[in-house]
Amino acid sequence: MSDEKITLGTLARTPGSHRNRKRLGRGPGSGTGKTSGKGHKGIKARAGHHGPGGNKPHFEGGQMPLTRRVPKRGFTNPFRVEAQVIGLDDLALVTGSEVTMETLEAAGLAKASKGPAKLLANGEVGKAYTVKGLKVSAAAKAKIVAAGGAVEA
Repeated sequence: MSDEKITLGTLARTPGSHRNRKRLGRGPGSGTGKTSGKGHKGIKARAGHHGPGGNKPHFEGGQMPLTRRVPKRGFTNPFRVEAQVIGLDDLALVTGSEVTMETLEAAGLAKASKGPAKLLANGEVGKAYTVKGLKVSAAAKAKIVAAGGAVEA
């Protein structure tokens, strides 16, 4: 071995370490023309035959597939509206004493496009706030009122 430094310019592959990919369907002279090494007909000659057991994915040999055997339960309400959660600690970012959807947007706590906002009782209230037109949890309402604020519908 020489004392020469290895750099990107002196790197070279080990002879025989890289083999060209098999080019399928390129004429009879290539050895993999016409049927491209898949033989004639049969499931293994078809596109997409790989997967569990060598067949189509989720194909179980004619047995009822697991996804159809397992009972389906529950219900997903397509009309559910997810509220944006805002803690009482976050109200410190709101300028002024009135808390509405507009003041929350201005403070960067909520977005109008993301649905309604809801105040939760995470943390403490620093001053008296008047909350208008927002959903408020019972515990958050109690903390706001205790701090001298008010909650209006």
